[in-house]
Amino acid sequence: MEHEQCEFGMVGLGVMGSNFLMNVADSGFTAVGYDKDPKKAQALNDASGGKIDGVTTIDEFLSRLATPRKIMMLVPAGSIVDAVIDELMPHLEPGDILIDGGNSYFKDTDRRTEKLEKENLRYIGIGVSGGEEGARHGPSLMPGGSKEAYEIVRPMMEAAAAKVNGEPCVTYLGSKSAGHFVKMVHNGIEYGIMQLTAEVYDFMKRGMKLSNDDIQRLFAEWNEGELQSFLIEITANIFKQPDDKGDGLLVDKILDKAKQKGTGKWTSQVAMDLGIPIPTIDVSVTMRFLSALKEERVEACKDLDLGDLDVAEDRLNTEKELEHALYFAIAITYAQGLALLEAASEEFDYGLNLEDVARIWRGGCIIRATFLENIMQAYRNRPDLPNLILDESLAKIMKERHAATRKVVQLGVEQGIPVPAMASSLTYFDAYRSQRLPSNLTQAQRDYFGAHTYERTDEPGIFHTEWNQS
Repeated sequence: MEHEQCEFGMVGLGVMGSNFLMNVADSGFTAVGYDKDPKKAQALNDASGGKIDGVTTIDEFLSRLATPRKIMMLVPAGSIVDAVIDELMPHLEPGDILIDGGNSYFKDTDRRTEKLEKENLRYIGIGVSGGEEGARHGPSLMPGGSKEAYEIVRPMMEAAAAKVNGEPCVTYLGSKSAGHFVKMVHNGIEYGIMQLTAEVYDFMKRGMKLSNDDIQRLFAEWNEGELQSFLIEITANIFKQPDDKGDGLLVDKILDKAKQKGTGKWTSQVAMDLGIPIPTIDVSVTMRFLSALKEERVEACKDLDLGDLDVAEDRLNTEKELEHALYFAIAITYAQGLALLEAASEEFDYGLNLEDVARIWRGGCIIRATFLENIMQAYRNRPDLPNLILDESLAKIMKERHAATRKVVQLGVEQGIPVPAMASSLTYFDAYRSQRLPSNLTQAQRDYFGAHTYERTDEPGIFHTEWNQS
């Protein structure tokens, strides 16, 4: 039986792959899916109502695709991506386009790009954010790599992407691994916002002794205002979910050990390599590691118990201060991530436009928020903005909100409630706005014990002193 030549193919028919493929098909493009697992191929056939064929052999898959073939992979990052590429390459023809839609490490994307280009094949690394719901109904898409190849698949990507005010949340970001790098930093910012939200919850629960209903109410109210975002919205929803295996809410029964897939850690590691400070994101990664030490924490709770200290503050004032502090710290987290993107763009020659990055993050992705409109405007007003918090309107907000942040951090410290991400955001703000830091002493120490030299404030040059060690 003759089949029509399809415009788009998907390798990997798990939840993400199947949902994205059905999204593309619903957008008016013919599509075919490939997975070695017959059950997954059949599940696609069933879910799409026979609109999309799921096949189980590479030969049938490739024979069903029109040339140049446009193939997207949505498989777990790492060696599996290389295995799929090695399986496909002998069957591909010059000009074919291969797209990696997983959370691949950006250096792996650079390596794969170089490998495929030697065979006259075109490669796109594309960050996909939004989970299974986003994949099905509109994710944020972050493509980088061959611009020529992207222009060919652009109609499909724009049709499948989330829309904000009619604009698709996708655009070509830059060369090589730009797309996967932007997705990595997106996830780093996500780590920061999630940790900040968790700290505020902990402060409400243990410090203010608020009920789950009160916590739900506050997050729901905040989501109606300037903190409106996907993560605040789902947090409010979480505090309405009953435990289907017992009494109370499900959130209270979930073990307090946070897991991760590595993108937050990568963000911190690359920032260290590039010399860009992102302390809020760094400490958010660290807190996931610390949360995994459950058994040790249980023991320490007994041995290091400090008693129970209440917040001796007016509750309504403290609620408003929490809201302002959370806004302040989230803004700082975005600023850190965007500063890293700016440095990486220069170091790796990506050619990123940060206004475009903010624009495509407004819909579909996990860190979508009303605040991204402010970020877009900031980079539209000043494309060379060295740091987001130097934007005139945002700087005004930072100056208005820092006092509330100090109060929340102070109360947390006084009660022994950990607020490391909140405190790191405040420290970053204070250090960044300091005309003089104590690093002159650090340089003196380095020169003292290691003859590492130093610079002076009153004349140019490099200096070393034979320090008096008596």
